[in-house]
Amino acid sequence: MRMFAALLLATLACTGCAGSLLESRNEAPEVYRLVGPALADGGQRLPLVLGIAPLRAAASLDTARIAVVEPDSRFDYFAGMRWSDAAPEMLGQLIVRSVAADGRFATVVATPSRVPADLLLDVELRRFEAVYGTASEVPRVIVEMQVTLIDNRRARSLVSFVQSASATAAANGQVAVLAAFEQATAEALVSITTRIRESADGAAR
Repeated sequence: MRMFAALLLATLACTGCAGSLLESRNEAPEVYRLVGPALADGGQRLPLVLGIAPLRAAASLDTARIAVVEPDSRFDYFAGMRWSDAAPEMLGQLIVRSVAADGRFATVVATPSRVPADLLLDVELRRFEAVYGTASEVPRVIVEMQVTLIDNRRARSLVSFVQSASATAAANGQVAVLAAFEQATAEALVSITTRIRESADGAAR
């Protein structure tokens, strides 16, 4: 799929067990970024400015290191692999692009911004990790975010929900694991964009 193209061009194939991804002899880590979903402009814009606040996350996820949960529930990071930015920053950029591409709002900005926002999207990143059931199994990537849409003009919440998505890697290697991150993230962002679009209708009245 096209969304994987940027990932695959930068990826070195690896087909070992979980340990091989956690142990690396590389002097410098390979750096990756997610592409995000390709959304068509749906038109029918609302005369509203949506501000998207910087994503919040626990310290363990507020890093460019790629998180993994091992079979004994030990939290770790893949060796020799990094995101291009800290995970919350990278995902925040993807959310801004996804909601803007949807075309529901007149303006979409990352806050803080000089443009006053009618609505504010607050997101907490709760899970963004590859989970191994056993050392010999392929991992399952889990993405989970707490999402709240706030009407700044009326100081009230319009909707608040937990959005989660998962994808099982096709193999136990860098290409497959990163593709699973792409798939799960894209699914989560499409669902978030859809929920925000639906919830914003009442705010425009």
